[in-house]
Amino acid sequence: MEWVLGVLIGISLSAACGFRVFVPMLVMSIAVHSGHLVPASGFEWLGSWPALLAFGLATAVEIVAYFVPLVNNALDAIATPAAVVAGTVLTASMVGDISPVFRWVLAAVAGGVVAGGVQIATVSARSVVAPVGGSGVLSFVEDGAAVATSVLAVTIPLVAIGLLGFLGIVLLRRKQLKSKRV
Repeated sequence: MEWVLGVLIGISLSAACGFRVFVPMLVMSIAVHSGHLVPASGFEWLGSWPALLAFGLATAVEIVAYFVPLVNNALDAIATPAAVVAGTVLTASMVGDISPVFRWVLAAVAGGVVAGGVQIATVSARSVVAPVGGSGVLSFVEDGAAVATSVLAVTIPLVAIGLLGFLGIVLLRRKQLKSKRV
């Protein structure tokens, strides 16, 4: 049953990867480094000093870059596949004591798809707000969502999953209502 909690943590972190690729990697690295989280065998490197420093630097660069209008469009092209990979790795790192094949299939299907879906939604939102000058505001909201989701994922994963599920339902319902009006 412990692997179920690992999957919930991994999916929550993967969703955060859709907002910002490196924020959840940094939060997980801090949690592993401090002993709050214990990753699956083979993923202990996530809590190492080099990983912590690399994720910290990458997070700072990513956050600043999203506030530069021309750079954020280029980042979207890179961030989408990177989010899928990061989401897959983070989910796999939290699932131990199961077959390695099942671990990676589960990680790709659960973590990778969730990260990619959230990333595609953020790219879509940015394409709507960019023409009216709202990219900076959206970048700030995405930063906050990445931090909040990541911190909740490692501290209270059930709340993180619940909030993500609620947000998903609200967005789908809103899309359905919008398509009925057209």
